[in-house]
Amino acid sequence: MKLYSLSVLYKGINKSNLLKAAYDLSSFSFFQRSSVQEFMTFTSALIVERSSTGTRSSIKEQEYLCHVYVRNDSLGGVVIADGEYPSRVCFTLLDKVLDEFSRQVDSIDWPSGSPATISYTALDSYLAKYQNPREADAMTKVQAELDETKIILHNTMESLLERGEKLDDLVQKSEHLGTQSKAFYKTARKQNSCCEVM
Repeated sequence: MKLYSLSVLYKGINKSNLLKAAYDLSSFSFFQRSSVQEFMTFTSALIVERSSTGTRSSIKEQEYLCHVYVRNDSLGGVVIADGEYPSRVCFTLLDKVLDEFSRQVDSIDWPSGSPATISYTALDSYLAKYQNPREADAMTKVQAELDETKIILHNTMESLLERGEKLDDLVQKSEHLGTQSKAFYKTARKQNSCCEVM
């Protein structure tokens, strides 16, 4: 599970405007990073342009999932992640980032702002924090703990059933042994009764 990009954009009338972005391109080779960053910036802007205000959506682009949220005030956010990353955590991250951004950056600066002019520095820390969704999101952490508990319970139940099967086998063997020993006792008694006559 990996997050590659976190962007804040303003959805204008004709096009979107990139306000701030953070990238984690460490999984790409050094020579690919600039073109991958350009691709992610272009894709983020295009997705926000084509999304309606007040909507959330997830779009698959090659092996990436692009999660977009455009608020009613035309402030939008895009998270680009791999296919395994939980979408609920992405939308939680977008909610937090856009709320904090709107409190720290005046809405008058949104239409004309650029990454150089907007002073908002929290994107890099959010991108780093949310790399592990279990640590960043409480519900995901609880869900992971529940899944681990279910696995442990399942394994315990399997071992109990195996023990139960082994016990059943032992009971059957002891019953079989019991009938054999009774037959042996009867035979031995008959043999001993024969010897008493003398």
